[in-house]
Amino acid sequence: MYDIILMVIDMDISLIKGVGDKAIEYLGKMNLYTINDLIEYYPYRYNFIKVISLIEARDGEVVTIKGIVDSESRVSYINKNFNRMVFKLRTDNFIINVTIFNRAFYKNSLKIGRLINLIGKYERKNNTFTASDIKFEVINGGKIEPVYHLVNGVKNKGLSKLIYECFSMRVDLDDYIPEYLSIKYKFMNKLDAAYNIHFPISMDKLKQAKLRAIYEEFFIFMFKMNYLKHKYDLDNKGLSRKVDKSKLDEFIDNLPFKLTEDQMSAVNDIYDDLVNPKRMNRLVLGDVGSGKTCVAVIGLYINYLSGYQGAMMAPTEILAHQHYESISKMFENYGLRVGLLVGSLKKSEKNNVCEKLLNGEIDILIGTHALLSENVEFNNLGLVVTDEQHRFGVNQRSNLQNKGIMSDVLYLSATPIPRTYALTIYGDMDTSVIKTKPNGRKEIITKAVKEKDLKNVLFKMVEEIKEGHQIYVVAPLIEDEDGESNLNDVKKLKEKFDLAFNNKIKVEILHGKMKNQEKDEIMEQFKNGEIKVLISTTVIEVGVDVKNSTMMVIFNAERFGLATLHQLRGRVGRNSLQSYCYLISNQDCERLKVMEESNDGFYISEKDFELRGEGDLFGTRQSGDMVFKLGDIRRDFKILAQCKMDASKFIQDNIVNNFSNYPQFRNVIKELEFID
Repeated sequence: MYDIILMVIDMDISLIKGVGDKAIEYLGKMNLYTINDLIEYYPYRYNFIKVISLIEARDGEVVTIKGIVDSESRVSYINKNFNRMVFKLRTDNFIINVTIFNRAFYKNSLKIGRLINLIGKYERKNNTFTASDIKFEVINGGKIEPVYHLVNGVKNKGLSKLIYECFSMRVDLDDYIPEYLSIKYKFMNKLDAAYNIHFPISMDKLKQAKLRAIYEEFFIFMFKMNYLKHKYDLDNKGLSRKVDKSKLDEFIDNLPFKLTEDQMSAVNDIYDDLVNPKRMNRLVLGDVGSGKTCVAVIGLYINYLSGYQGAMMAPTEILAHQHYESISKMFENYGLRVGLLVGSLKKSEKNNVCEKLLNGEIDILIGTHALLSENVEFNNLGLVVTDEQHRFGVNQRSNLQNKGIMSDVLYLSATPIPRTYALTIYGDMDTSVIKTKPNGRKEIITKAVKEKDLKNVLFKMVEEIKEGHQIYVVAPLIEDEDGESNLNDVKKLKEKFDLAFNNKIKVEILHGKMKNQEKDEIMEQFKNGEIKVLISTTVIEVGVDVKNSTMMVIFNAERFGLATLHQLRGRVGRNSLQSYCYLISNQDCERLKVMEESNDGFYISEKDFELRGEGDLFGTRQSGDMVFKLGDIRRDFKILAQCKMDASKFIQDNIVNNFSNYPQFRNVIKELEFID
């Protein structure tokens, strides 16, 4: 199989036998550049091939049989891209007629008397076998065949062969499971595990190999989380703060609404963190429309009362502008100076903001990733709030935090994952959860509707517009350039709605490819009520708040995960008016029924776990923080929880000697983006 010898695992794939420039080009499209990349490019599923007797085969069933070629093969060409090959096979004292399409290149290999395996369907009535593939390596009992995600130009068999060559080169892999834990859990060694994932000799060996690989993935992840928390606690000397509690109470009492119990609990958590000499590192995890922003604003006010500047970073300019307007309004009677810094500002405007910031003439700065620019310097930054924290990478979040010497950090996320998972996944943070909605808001009525019944939705849209309300329409595409996807796109929907409303209702579009100024103008018109129907992509998913909007219509709803649908639905129902969400789909989709039966984001996220796994749970995974190759945090949650405990003890036992016995973990520490 392979011999174990030390070797540099990040060696270029060009060193593998048979890999030329063309192969390098194709593999590059799959982000495969090194031997290690290939070895860790795991199959996404397996074909379980079991050879059976033709007597056992059910009519029309896909089976694998073994037999001897009994005739010359004949090839006919239907057209230049399509051919058919026929020959006879002797199996179990039968002679059957075999047909296989687009495999003319096998003709010279099919010598009379050669023993082969065929995979395909047997039709007993006609004594014909339509093969989908031929195996020249004879399988006697059965075989487990790995199947990989591929690109054009790369075949499954070719990729498997390259991976086999990697093992033939006698590689040595860094092992990220400490030896005492491998012994404790009786794991197979890493090289054996990697080999058996790609070339399993039995189901039992495959299960053992995958268990070991999943544990290692989770262990590395929890090592990073626990190490960050340990480092944070170690370097956790916070700012010295004195806060006039009476002014805080007065501010909360003067809000135009009463805080919910969950909001008040989160505010108390933040207050305790800020007046404590330890630095705050807190995540506020809340459902859509639960009032997280208000809680963050109160945190910024506490920070202001103690004499420090605050910053809030939003993922989009639309959301940054919205925060700037709402926060400025909240503080207009309190003397706070709020600034805005986004990429679309003119250079002179940016310079003016930066000058005021450095001189202490801005108390709270709202912005996008523009806040991370080197020339943005604070006078005395005390608190950093990161909105929709999962959309920023660790490095981006820490860059902003590092602009203050000992600044406290507050993260907001509207991805309402169950608390048990949150406490594990975000193990490096303290967590506050907001589940209850602000008082006076009604549950959004949600209905799944077939596209053929769209007329009823149009009647409802007209009814809402007559009441003076506004509507969002969401499509999966900006424009279907090929015209072949059968999906609705923003531009075509505008044409259809203009036609349906006879151009008497103002309909506009919004999408990510528009210039920032265009987007701002459209959103301003929508906020002012000039635009009645806004057709958009998911660019409006996060945070956009137009309280007069009472209806959300989502086309091709089956294309979106539950978490995204829930985020989109959260753009309406932000007032005391009854709001509606219509999910347009031509498919019968079990997931859409979940949306009809519940408005609870935490329940929906749990169902999303059950139906799809964790993939959509973390939005578009822009941060890259939660990507596992084999592990599934719901299915394998017990392993993840065990890894959290094991990693914590491992750090406690080895941090004093700086992991001197584990050089591979010292490398992990160097790679952590929080560490310079």
